[in-house]
Amino acid sequence: MKILVTGGLGFIGSHTVVELQNGGFEVVIIDNCSNSTPEVLKGITKVTGKEPIFEQFDLREKENVQDFFKRHDDIEGVIHFAASKAVGESVEKPLLYYENNIATLVYILQQLSAKSSSNFIFSSSCTVYGQADELPITENAPVKPAESPYGNTKQIGEEIIRDTCKVTPNLSAISLRYFNPVGAHPTAEIGELPIGVPQNLVPFITQTAIGLREQLSVFGDNYPTSDGTCIRDYIHVVDLAKAHVVALKRLLEKKNTSNYEVFNVGTGKGSTVLEVIQSFEKVSEQKLNYKVVGRREGDITAAYADTTKANNELGWKAKSSLDDSLSSAWKWEQKVRS
Repeated sequence: MKILVTGGLGFIGSHTVVELQNGGFEVVIIDNCSNSTPEVLKGITKVTGKEPIFEQFDLREKENVQDFFKRHDDIEGVIHFAASKAVGESVEKPLLYYENNIATLVYILQQLSAKSSSNFIFSSSCTVYGQADELPITENAPVKPAESPYGNTKQIGEEIIRDTCKVTPNLSAISLRYFNPVGAHPTAEIGELPIGVPQNLVPFITQTAIGLREQLSVFGDNYPTSDGTCIRDYIHVVDLAKAHVVALKRLLEKKNTSNYEVFNVGTGKGSTVLEVIQSFEKVSEQKLNYKVVGRREGDITAAYADTTKANNELGWKAKSSLDDSLSSAWKWEQKVRS
């Protein structure tokens, strides 16, 4: 069974390709390598023993999308990761984000809507909730006005899929709202490799520990939390990847209760920034050079998932601890810099 993974050479995409191949699926990757590298293919192949089909082009080129689906008319499911994802950059370049994250989604859905049967998994985000009124966050929590163009593209993307599913009974879709993916594959053959300065906490931690960055900035210690730093739900990327396979099987086996569903994907546990640093120092036996600085604009106080729906309906649950995640991230960082 052939599955298309867009952005399949990226951090989450590559780990999901591995889990799909381990599950017996044939995988086709589309990636323009704007935030990844073809070298990732080698890592995937080392882990699974099988090289996925790879096509390098930009999904903003509508004719190429149309041509791809003509050549691969046996695609039975699509997992759509391909998107720009840096919050700060989205504020500076909103039109780039709206074109790259919205237009490409529309082009793919146009092709899927024309098929007799199609299944679609959307890479969404807990950013759609903003600062939730209640914690942990359930799927019924209100979607708040977006804090950034990036966050808005996830909200708009979900609306586009929902509206399309309403009038396209042959299309079944699931949006997975990720919390904070971290870590790397236990083999250290694939992992997170940001281009430029990392936008996320964990790669900045590992790059500081390895000596690539001079110091880690902790943005604010006066939040109403146990130690004054922000709380997030950090999920191991392999657990997250497995959630995509489970969600895809739900659609393929027609176990979905409607043709559009939404699930939170997290651990259900929040950790402060300082707790993450302490966990890293423990598993790596490295003392981290960090400094508390002022708050960062747009940061919310706390966000962690209520995973009851995913646990009960998908039959999926995160298994790795924060220590596991940080240990694998450090192992990957050491390999990359060796």
